[in-house]
Amino acid sequence: MITVVGGVYQERCVSPKWEEIYGSAGRAATALARMQAKVELHTYADPTVATVISQRGALEGFQVVAIDVPESPAFSYVHGLSSPIIHKPHCHLPAIEIRAEKVVRFGMIEGDAKVEATYAVYDPQNAFRPLPFGANGSTAKHLALILNRHEAELFLGTHGKAPEELAFEVAKAEAAEIVVIKMGPMGALVYHNGEVSQVPAYHSERVHKIGSGDTFVAHFAYGWLDAGLSPRDAADAASRATAYYCENQGFVTPRRLSEFRLTPLHVSPRYHHGYRPKIYLAGPFFSLAQLWLIEEARNSFLAMGLQVFSPYHDVGHGSAEDVVKKDLDAIHDCELMFAVGDGLDSGTIFEIGYARALKKPVVMYVENESEEDKKMMEGSNCILSNDFVTAIYRMAWEAISL
Repeated sequence: MITVVGGVYQERCVSPKWEEIYGSAGRAATALARMQAKVELHTYADPTVATVISQRGALEGFQVVAIDVPESPAFSYVHGLSSPIIHKPHCHLPAIEIRAEKVVRFGMIEGDAKVEATYAVYDPQNAFRPLPFGANGSTAKHLALILNRHEAELFLGTHGKAPEELAFEVAKAEAAEIVVIKMGPMGALVYHNGEVSQVPAYHSERVHKIGSGDTFVAHFAYGWLDAGLSPRDAADAASRATAYYCENQGFVTPRRLSEFRLTPLHVSPRYHHGYRPKIYLAGPFFSLAQLWLIEEARNSFLAMGLQVFSPYHDVGHGSAEDVVKKDLDAIHDCELMFAVGDGLDSGTIFEIGYARALKKPVVMYVENESEEDKKMMEGSNCILSNDFVTAIYRMAWEAISL
């Protein structure tokens, strides 16, 4: 039996449009049950959330132990990479206490979980102040921490250290047997009792980002706690299962995972050693909606550590003699282009053609145009996507391979 403890929340997304009740713990329990693990989920839940997650547990085959609360939190996203608007009811909830052999614990915004376990997998789920596993008195004989690089740096109060160094220091500070540091398109670094290895991220045709980290944690726990895999192999299986989740927006079974054909993302040596290529961000910026999309794309790339040249931010509006040469020089200087194609802005179309004539890779986000209007871009080997988050990731994957 694997005991999962964490939040179950209502989640909404504007684009692509969907609304579900999952949260980290609900998603992890579902993922584990699909892999035929025996699962018990502990959470806080209001009547609506309790009804939905209990019905899902009955359907998927996991048990639910819910503490009644007046109202559960809810998360609202504009898109999968946006910062959510969080509705958090004002209440102080007592900690959920768990004593079990195998535990998967997620950080929560409405309460806490105090765990006593033989084996524990812990994801703090906090981008601002991740709490150490033992801060509330939790104990585990064998502890695995799963963090992203930002969370690892917050744990230590440091910045700029290599992932290997971060893993060693986090393991020492937290008395952890295993530390997994997720590094986005570069895969994940796995520390295990003084040794370090790395697993790749895998290509998917689409990227459904919300919940992908929960899926990784669940499948790592399955591999390590239930299937008897080494931490490195458990992390690799988790990376594969996460690619399936991203592509299908759903949960994989053992058979489907064995049949799912995957290609690891290629990370160039110079990118691995710190080089970051510059992206030319092409797109119209003549209305609030257009400016918002340019801002979202630029901020997404900067958050990934990539360099961005934006004509709006770096040149601005002006006459042809003021801006054209600067923009064309920037296309020469940049190594890739991300283009916002909806609206078929003439300047953006020209920039795409100019970049392809220079053999620069181009990723084009275009959601509403006809096949005829996209023909030249497709025929010149641009990478087209009608999903914003997928387009952002396809650009990042091109960048890491240069």
